[in-house]
Amino acid sequence: MFTPNFQITAALTKLLMNNGRMARLLTNLVLHKSGYGLKGIYSLEEYYAINLQAYYNALSVGESHNYYFGREQADITAWIVYFCGGMADAFANVRLKASEAAKREKTDHSTVFRELDQRQKQVLSLFTRSKYITTREIAELLNIHPRTALNLCKKWVDSDFMIRHGDANKLRKYELADKWLELV
Repeated sequence: MFTPNFQITAALTKLLMNNGRMARLLTNLVLHKSGYGLKGIYSLEEYYAINLQAYYNALSVGESHNYYFGREQADITAWIVYFCGGMADAFANVRLKASEAAKREKTDHSTVFRELDQRQKQVLSLFTRSKYITTREIAELLNIHPRTALNLCKKWVDSDFMIRHGDANKLRKYELADKWLELV
């Protein structure tokens, strides 16, 4: 694995002070190869763009614009401090975004979901729209005969997937059992 070498980074920075795009590209490559890639979550370019004057001030390392007339001896401490501040800002933003995403994530229900057969998984979509469903709605959703839907409902009531409400065939409704409510 490539390990970060700040002497290489400093030499690259000095060498490429006249070409900002190339310097930023190589810096990102060095960071990526060192395991510090931000995977598109955050860009150092955003940090630079927020305060462009601070970026240019950090780049100002001497009077000469020519590498061969004094810039090779330039003190790049201000640039390194600015760059490290950008990295700290980038990783703080990544951490903040990760924390926000963790708060928004729902609980993983995949193990509970695997207990259901394909038809039950489809019927869950009906429960997302209404607390109670009918055999007719199940028959229409699954494209089956109403009598087949009724037999499925009896089976699902026995297996504690649904709870039956009412005794008359035409007025009978079904509610999802408590165990499965977290899925909708």
